[in-house]
Amino acid sequence: MERTWRWFGKNDKITLAMLKQIGVEGIVTALHDVPLGQVWTREKIRDLREYIESYGMRWSVVESLPVVETIKYGGPDRDEQIEVYKESLRNLSAEGIHTICYNFMPVLDWARTDLLHDNPNGTSNLYFSYAEFAYFDIYILKREGAREEWARFKMPAELPSAADRDVLAEAEALRATMTPEKEHQLVENIIIKTQGFVSGNFSENDEAPIQKFRDFLELYKGIDKAQLRENMRYFLSAIMPTCEEYDMNMCVHPDDPPIEILGLPRIVRTYDDIQWMLKAVDNPHNGLTFCAGSLSAGAYNNVVEMAREFAPRTHFVHLRSCHIFPNGDFTEASHLGGRADIIELCRIFEQTNPALPMRVDHGMTMLGDETRGYNAGYSFLGRMFALGQVQGILATVDRELGIEYVQPGFFE
Repeated sequence: MERTWRWFGKNDKITLAMLKQIGVEGIVTALHDVPLGQVWTREKIRDLREYIESYGMRWSVVESLPVVETIKYGGPDRDEQIEVYKESLRNLSAEGIHTICYNFMPVLDWARTDLLHDNPNGTSNLYFSYAEFAYFDIYILKREGAREEWARFKMPAELPSAADRDVLAEAEALRATMTPEKEHQLVENIIIKTQGFVSGNFSENDEAPIQKFRDFLELYKGIDKAQLRENMRYFLSAIMPTCEEYDMNMCVHPDDPPIEILGLPRIVRTYDDIQWMLKAVDNPHNGLTFCAGSLSAGAYNNVVEMAREFAPRTHFVHLRSCHIFPNGDFTEASHLGGRADIIELCRIFEQTNPALPMRVDHGMTMLGDETRGYNAGYSFLGRMFALGQVQGILATVDRELGIEYVQPGFFE
């Protein structure tokens, strides 16, 4: 697979010169300075593409061309925003960029409660605690109906050791140890530090992020799973003629985590969800970003079997893995561990399409990464370590399959 790296533009503390040295072939990025809902112009796309190419790499994948909320909930300006989206697709195609990673998650792009959770070896990883998330939902966000929903919440049947877990009771117990500083950290972790650099809905300059969050949730009142599915089908059906004409591959990112949260429907989290999405708009340009990390956070997901089934419609791969604790909480695991079985995934995708762009996605925070101001989950040394692991896996798998493996930057 093509070794790619998510890079956040010219202001990223991780430079393209650094990435060239560690074997990165393709860049995954976006026009982060363009406000939501505005057309990406050819001029701005070309400027960034040429900058990337000046370092001997290519702009492989757009992650992401955001699908604005009005398209997701079916607002009155939905059709207008779809036309904006189609114009951006045309401009990207004209500049030779043909793969778009996007998501259809309402409000939240991805969710973690701890961004620097300690590992036994002294590194840290992203972590999700159900109890802390429930506390945020009930006592900080104060969402209507949240307490009742968490009272009914049950862990997946695939986690028998957590069958009797009472998340609501745990969230209430947290009140005894919660401080204003800890509450502020939860807000930072769930809203600001994980959303601002990804979705554009929030930023570190927001004076009232909780109220802004509530306002976004209000837009989805009355939107259930069936309606959100229909809105996704409407969007994909509308853009597919443009995708066919301009050879644009749309690849949806699974919900992260793959659970229903905050009373919002989540429609790309299981085998059945992905199968529905691919059949609802049965076009080869309508495909999947196979994020092994997101999918492996769901105990009900057999990640390897899903890869075998959906590999023909996969246009982009995120290689990472999650470990689920007996109580259901999860953390991001080593790229050689966790539930995802990245070695087998490499075999599957190399056999299907060895030219697929792949990035290692998140990585550990290690050896001072935490002091350098990187975006949450997007360390340099931790991701470089993961990329080294994956490059070793790919070299071994390619030898098994009789595929020539070439290390970028060397004379072979």
